[in-house]
Amino acid sequence: MGGSVVGALADLVLPRTCAGCGLLGWILCRRCAALLARPRAATPRRVPWGFPPTAAAGAYSGPVRPVVNAFKEQGRTELARPLGTALALAAAAVVCAAPAVRGPVLLVPVPSSRAALRTRGRDHVRELTARAVAELQAAGVPAEEARLLRRQGRARDSAGLSAAARRANLAGTFQCSSQPPRGALLVVVDDVVTSGATLTEAAATLSRGARPGALTVLAAVVAATPRRVPGATSDDDLRVVRKRPENV
Repeated sequence: MGGSVVGALADLVLPRTCAGCGLLGWILCRRCAALLARPRAATPRRVPWGFPPTAAAGAYSGPVRPVVNAFKEQGRTELARPLGTALALAAAAVVCAAPAVRGPVLLVPVPSSRAALRTRGRDHVRELTARAVAELQAAGVPAEEARLLRRQGRARDSAGLSAAARRANLAGTFQCSSQPPRGALLVVVDDVVTSGATLTEAAATLSRGARPGALTVLAAVVAATPRRVPGATSDDDLRVVRKRPENV
């Protein structure tokens, strides 16, 4: 009772608004949340060599864009739950499309840069990862978080760079903090994929030195910059995920 009263009083001072459309009384309204419940293959306009099979819970457009940015840049940490649920949905979609692998599903968060951590005061991808793991475990999926990557060196801001320049900028950015377990199914996770450079570099780092077939590296994100494909549907996109090679 006390908690509900405090919450009601807080809403009078700082009323909740949907981060996507501004509707009063919601953190994320049902209509905007539904846009993050449509798993599809995340396919950059120019797919980088080595880009892992990747699923996104929704398209990074319309109301989804301000939702992600509100969580990432504006400190609306209450969005961790719905966005983490969306990430779990994407992870489940890409895992289901992969061949059966023994052992747990390991979600590997893309590490934030030191500059980003200083600016935001938090690691938003790890927050999403923790929530996604909890959601997957609640659904009976043997999922765990595995912080296998760390950043080294400094990559300059990639804004305005071409896809090829982004990949070159990120080359050598990541390093394995520990050896991935043999036979593991690794799912690299991030909030958004645009050019695919970050996920490609992360997957390459995890796979480096592993024997062919020893590891399966996939990826999942909350949202992906939409790629216009005439006549394509969400179901078509998921079939693309299933047809792409899984082992790296």
